[in-house]
Amino acid sequence: MPAPAPPASRAAPVDRELARCAWAGSDPLYAHYHDVEWGVPLHDARMLWEQLMLEGFQAGLSWITILRKRDAFREAFDGFDPARVARFGEKDILRLLDNPGIVRSRAKIEATIQGARIYQAMADAGEDFDRYCWSFTEGKTLRGNGRDVPAQTLLSATISRDMKQRGFKFVGPTIVYAWMQAVGIVDDHLRSCFRYSGRH
Repeated sequence: MPAPAPPASRAAPVDRELARCAWAGSDPLYAHYHDVEWGVPLHDARMLWEQLMLEGFQAGLSWITILRKRDAFREAFDGFDPARVARFGEKDILRLLDNPGIVRSRAKIEATIQGARIYQAMADAGEDFDRYCWSFTEGKTLRGNGRDVPAQTLLSATISRDMKQRGFKFVGPTIVYAWMQAVGIVDDHLRSCFRYSGRH
C-alpha cells in the first residue's frame, strides 16, 4: 500500500526529463501525481472512498482543478473520515457551499455525504470497501495496451451500475473508469511513459 500523498502544496520536485503520459503535462503538481499515485494499486478502504468522492467532484471539470484543491477538500470534509462525513447535516452543507477552496456544488456535496453513509452502512454490515472495490478484478490490476486510453469500459459500466444500485451518485462509467485508473485497478500508462509495464 503506498504512503498517503503529501499535501498538494508540498509535492516533491519532479524530474522534468522523464517521459510521461501526455496528460501529465508540465505542471509539477500534475507530474508528481502521475509519478507517485496514478495507477499505483491502492488498498486503503478510506482512501479508495476519498478518491471516488473526489472523482465525483471532478465531473464537468479537469482533474488538475481538483488536485489543486485537494488539501482544501480534505480540510473541509474532516480528512474524508466517512464516519464524520456521514453525520454532516444542513449546517455543514451551507458551510461547504460558502467555502471558496472547494467545488461549491450542493449536488456533489450531498452526494459525498450520502457516499459516506453508504460506506458506513457497508462497514456496519461487515463489507470492507477495499475488498468490494477490488472484487471486480479478483484483486488484480488490469493492464492497458499502452497505446490508447478509453474513456470507459464494459467493466467500468458494470461497477458504475453496482455503485448506483447501492445509492452512490456521480459514479457514471467515465467517472468510475477515471477512478479505476487513479487507484491502480487499471494501469493505463502509455508505452512512451517511464512507468509503463510495471517499472514502478
